[in-house]
Amino acid sequence: MKRIGILGDIGSGKSFVARSFGYPVFDADEEVAKIYKKDKKVFKKLKKLFPKFIFSFPVDKKEISNAILEKKINLKKIVKIVHIEVKKRMIIFLNRNQGSKIVILDIPLLLENKINKKSDILIFVDSHRKDILKRLTKRKNYNKKIFNLFQKIQLSPKLKKKKSNFIIKNNFKKSSVKNDIKTILNKIYK
Repeated sequence: MKRIGILGDIGSGKSFVARSFGYPVFDADEEVAKIYKKDKKVFKKLKKLFPKFIFSFPVDKKEISNAILEKKINLKKIVKIVHIEVKKRMIIFLNRNQGSKIVILDIPLLLENKINKKSDILIFVDSHRKDILKRLTKRKNYNKKIFNLFQKIQLSPKLKKKKSNFIIKNNFKKSSVKNDIKTILNKIYK
């Protein structure tokens, strides 16, 4: 089984590209949402750490946002708690999809949290800055301060691009992304 890690800036369309491959996708953002909704252990840890911010189960994203905005270090503390669970869920996903030729890892902090393996094929999703900002500001829960804090804990797009085996120029058009994917898959299976 080949593991393909999708890298890119926040809002660059990593999930769109990941789903376009047509193989099983581990979507870390989706898993985090499930953890906030269903995992009481994580709720208790967050509540213990942030009693002034975390009040109710399921965990409310606004409460998380308020904790993050209070102090920069809080984001790292939250990521540390949540990513332990994300990693466990990724292992379950990998075991469940052992028979698949390829699996796609859509994990924003893949490199930062050292979840990747040396043998992973890394693909950087490259998008124009203005397209990214336009898309981000349309998101329901967009908060510029939180966006900037998340960017600070991530490796720079330049470094991610350098570490990648392939680059997909994402213009948010399915046909061009599909063509790039086809080219990459052909190179992988040469």
